[in-house]
Amino acid sequence: MRKKIAAGNWKMNTTLNEGKQLIKTIINSLEKLPPKQSPEEMLVVLGTPFITLESAVKLVETFPQISIAAQNCYDEEKGAFTGEISASMIKSTGAKYVIIGHSERRQYFNESHSMLARKVDLALKNDLIPIFCCGEKLEIREKNGHFDLVKQQLTESLFHLSPELFSKVVIAYEPVWAIGTGVTATPEQAREMHKIIRDHLSGHYGDVIANNTTILYGGSVNAKNAHELFSQPDVDGGLVGGASLKADEFLAIVHSF
Repeated sequence: MRKKIAAGNWKMNTTLNEGKQLIKTIINSLEKLPPKQSPEEMLVVLGTPFITLESAVKLVETFPQISIAAQNCYDEEKGAFTGEISASMIKSTGAKYVIIGHSERRQYFNESHSMLARKVDLALKNDLIPIFCCGEKLEIREKNGHFDLVKQQLTESLFHLSPELFSKVVIAYEPVWAIGTGVTATPEQAREMHKIIRDHLSGHYGDVIANNTTILYGGSVNAKNAHELFSQPDVDGGLVGGASLKADEFLAIVHSF
């Protein structure tokens, strides 16, 4: 059974103390109002800045429904790469997830399909669960190229994986035109793309793996639209940006399933 996930991507926000306080607020609220599902069915993932990872892991260690994610990793194991962080470094903090291929990484840092494939490999080698992002810019959608682009992103960065390794991956569809813009894909648009993704996975890995792969929607998810988005077939939760920095709003999203 595929897991439902409410994941927050804090991006380059919060100091160490601000991040710790945000996590404490989320924990306290979840204690008072626990998620409807068990940890086996539904999970909260917090994608914090690197400086917060170790502290975040310690704060949530007694809360099985909460896991910590890094927002990126480098595509080499170690070496003279000043300022980068490796998958093994992330693993050493106790984090369990890592976001790979976010559109901002693709856009601002020119991350290619092959680079992302290497990052996925290193994440899995270090027992980290990749949250692999895919999605299209507005001009691609306007030219009706969005389905082909997303399929290409998945094929070139993930389809080299064995079925066993691929089954550990979480996918996040993020229409780039809806990230940080306040514009959200309609529930119908989200449902359509998520079905395309699952069908594409089925064509390569078969129905069993495809039907057990968690596919998240990311793109201006908030407390008002989360329930309708998460109610769509093939939408298993969200990768939440700005709203994840507001404890009350993120908690409302957590309870939108």
